[in-house]
Amino acid sequence: MMKNKKRKVLLGVLIVLVLCIGLFMKNKVNNLNNTSLNEESVTKELNGNLIGAYIQEGEEYIQTDDIPSSGYEFNEEKSYCKIGEDIQEGTTLSYDMDTQTLTVSPITKEGMKCYLYFDEKASAGDTILASENAPTNSTTDWTNGGKGITYYYTGNPNNWVEFAGFYWRIIRINGDGSIRMIYQGVADSSTPDSGNMTGTGTQIGMSAFNSSYNNKTYVGLVYDGSTQHGYGTNSTIMNALNNWYNNNIENDSKNLHYESYIDTGACFCSDRNMANGYNWSSSTVYYAAHDRYNGLAILQCNSEDILSQDNGKLIYPIGLLTSDEAVLTGITWSNANIGSYLHTGQNYWTMSPSWYNIGGGAFVFFVNSSGKLYADGNVNGTTGVRPVINIRADVEIIGEGTTSDPFKVVRAS
Repeated sequence: MMKNKKRKVLLGVLIVLVLCIGLFMKNKVNNLNNTSLNEESVTKELNGNLIGAYIQEGEEYIQTDDIPSSGYEFNEEKSYCKIGEDIQEGTTLSYDMDTQTLTVSPITKEGMKCYLYFDEKASAGDTILASENAPTNSTTDWTNGGKGITYYYTGNPNNWVEFAGFYWRIIRINGDGSIRMIYQGVADSSTPDSGNMTGTGTQIGMSAFNSSYNNKTYVGLVYDGSTQHGYGTNSTIMNALNNWYNNNIENDSKNLHYESYIDTGACFCSDRNMANGYNWSSSTVYYAAHDRYNGLAILQCNSEDILSQDNGKLIYPIGLLTSDEAVLTGITWSNANIGSYLHTGQNYWTMSPSWYNIGGGAFVFFVNSSGKLYADGNVNGTTGVRPVINIRADVEIIGEGTTSDPFKVVRAS
């Protein structure tokens, strides 16, 4: 099962009106304070080791110093309290993951110690993988440092998501359980129809990839103007993506905090490695994706070209499709796959560099209107823009993924 990172969530433990023990973010479990507990207590700090915490690891439970704040669910049935060696049969335990508050009722005797058990919670990706409309294809995943398996869709599946007032299509479940998806159009009171599947409504607008074409670095979503794997300057299309994210996700008109559901650590691959037989100093260069655009796709990325908000290379956690992701669905240079969910009847950019010639310009791959992958998108040409974002692994997902009942993000853990 996919697991999320644990955070330290204890500041201390308080008894409030005898019933509630507040768990805050600082001290570890075995450093908690404990004094005598009795019905006359209103608010007292506790000294000693009042609470033992255990988290599920596969089929076992292991003791932890940190109460998990996400990725786990409190197992009320397994948790219990003891005084000495005697289990307190009449004690009721509940734990609120949102407020990190443990409620123990009743607390009537001194020396009570409670043992809390937390089960691994299914990630958003696990929820979709367990559904009838799960992706069936898999490969090694670079978005999780190459340590996970990504599950991806082909054909025209039920991979619809409604999020932030827009429709999206799931590209894949990342190795860490987060969900990678591509923009499909504005959501309204009706269900998705043919207007959402094809046409200009499937993109946020048109843009050049970059404002100029006479430098080989201009193929980068971000670049520095002089080095092969540089970053620090946004491309024209990156600015368009950032503006859209700022206006629709970060600062949505209803103030619904959609940004809290986005995985800021999710990576985008701007693969600027050279194709076989080429080197950076040549007047004509082909990039590595050019070796793979006719059916040899991989989902691996060199560390220098992994971009994310968390690693400081992106302002916002938004990017574009890669040519490899298109190839995995059956869209290649030689195959016009109009049956792929990525076919929209429009030309739109990927973020994968293709080639550069000192006299001809810089080129990036794009998916064309006939459902093929084209290698000759001159970066200063105007083409469609379809944002790609990643939903956090620890959100709750409902729905079936169909057009009438798309997957929906309910809340973050």
